[in-house]
Amino acid sequence: MRKKLKLHELSRPSVAEFQALVKHKIIVVGDNIRSALNIGSFFRSCDAFAVEKLILSGISAHPPHKEINKTAIGSTESVPWEYHEEVSSLIKGWKSEGYTIVAVEQTSDSISLNSIEMNKNKKYVVIFGNEVDGVSEEYLPLVDICVEIPQWGTKHSLNVSVCVGIVLWAFTRQLH
Repeated sequence: MRKKLKLHELSRPSVAEFQALVKHKIIVVGDNIRSALNIGSFFRSCDAFAVEKLILSGISAHPPHKEINKTAIGSTESVPWEYHEEVSSLIKGWKSEGYTIVAVEQTSDSISLNSIEMNKNKKYVVIFGNEVDGVSEEYLPLVDICVEIPQWGTKHSLNVSVCVGIVLWAFTRQLH
């Protein structure tokens, strides 16, 4: 008979154990994210997919913050994060360190998420943009690849927190 597992039966690592784990070579950037609830979801997805770090920039809220905590449910303690007003200098630094810079954005040269091939020997920075305006225009010339999630409905986009979960699942599925 099927039984729903209790939290203690899931065998998840403690925060200390999680912090000691080898992470996927992915840095997530939240660029000017308006909703603190979405930021909390960023933390949850970054924890779930064991990414290297979360960078929050621009108008993005950052811990400690009541609304972030509602959706993060403690993952602000497990996920390494930083806040920076802008990230163009960081992007240039990451490029010089060998990271592939990916923007999740609909552009004239975007490739479909289902056609991207990840390389286990590479490191990635994945930039997610503002809920209305997307990734800042100033960052687009700095990125190596633009990726978009295929969609078949009438709307032109998904909520940014949903995008984070989908993209990180697709990337880590290939990298893990």
